[in-house]
Amino acid sequence: MKQRQNSKAHQNKVTGEAIWQWRHLAILDAKQFGISSREVDWLLMEVAGLDALALHLGSYRQLDQIPLKRPLEQLTQLWQEHLYALLPLQYVAGSLPWRDLTVQVNPSVLIPRPETEFLIDLIEILIQKQPDLAQGIWVDLGTGSGAIAIALARLLQNAQIFASDISEAAIQLANQNITAYNLTNRITLLQGSWWDPFTTREITGMLSNPPYIPTQMIEELEIQVKNHEPHLALDGGQDGLRDIRYLIESAPIYLCSGGVWLIELMINQSRIVAELLEKQGSYENIEIYQDFNGIERYVLARRR
Repeated sequence: MKQRQNSKAHQNKVTGEAIWQWRHLAILDAKQFGISSREVDWLLMEVAGLDALALHLGSYRQLDQIPLKRPLEQLTQLWQEHLYALLPLQYVAGSLPWRDLTVQVNPSVLIPRPETEFLIDLIEILIQKQPDLAQGIWVDLGTGSGAIAIALARLLQNAQIFASDISEAAIQLANQNITAYNLTNRITLLQGSWWDPFTTREITGMLSNPPYIPTQMIEELEIQVKNHEPHLALDGGQDGLRDIRYLIESAPIYLCSGGVWLIELMINQSRIVAELLEKQGSYENIEIYQDFNGIERYVLARRR
């Protein structure tokens, strides 16, 4: 269930007629740039809270007031950036649906992908098999928008959640998202690189969606990604495994016996990471999981 929107959103109110005219012009722009009109409607569903049927029928046109998450002038400016500079639509909207959440995003954080949702599903499966894992301390390393930490806190009602990120801007945005879900008493944010800000030991589980794109592949990414999403959250070094190697070597210092180590990867990395975990010697029960496209994208291990 979605929480109520930030009160600032309700200060930006326009008539249904204004939205109707904006949509009409935006669809004309979209056609000119070869963009589907569905992008316009997705944007208005997210920013104005209108549903697909209302947009199709135009039934909202007679409304006196529609609250927007962004001022219409700002929305217009960002829409132009989407058309001309391929600014991701999620940044234009300023938020996106992820699992059962609405997550605020901006160019300081990576846009949460549907694939990352499965990290939470894997934890849910684990605690069904081993209920004691639902307690203790869990950490989200490189939290970005805070989406993983929030989902963890909602799943693990009796656990304490910590989330870290090296980016001050990411921490600020994560705090906004955590506050919107009234979880500031459940989630502790720490600014710093990976484990650096932690003094806590005997951690029950660690999740991370770390940078894993090899440096030389960054320029091959889609323009929306390489030009607008933070390279700090994308660039995994020469082979894409720089930060993952660090997490393999450092996590045993912090994880309790039987503690969970779980990360997301890109294609063709899972077998290598599983071998690195095995060679490190502190892990057992190493498993590889596929995403919904059949790509081996997640590696889970347990601290010996």
